[in-house]
Amino acid sequence: MKTFSQLYSELKEERDYKAEYRKMYGGNNPTAKQRLAMKKKTARKRILRQLGREGKSNDGKEIDHKDGNALNNKKGNIRLIPRYENRSRNNNKWRRK
Repeated sequence: MKTFSQLYSELKEERDYKAEYRKMYGGNNPTAKQRLAMKKKTARKRILRQLGREGKSNDGKEIDHKDGNALNNKKGNIRLIPRYENRSRNNNKWRRK
């Protein structure tokens, strides 16, 4: 029987992070869905840097877009709220019916 550390090392060796990144963001030829994922990731990083410069800490909190548009980083649309509250909000398109 294999130990936990042996199993973990086997799993770790099999995982190809570069391939996962290329699959998520498309590498040299991204699809429209992958380009949108890149834009949203960039927007998240940009607003986190901005909040850090303003001295606001995001410990245990997430960025919430009041209008549900992840690309709208205007000051009036951004707020920091606890993770559980952000995840329970009905601001995602896939949740709306």
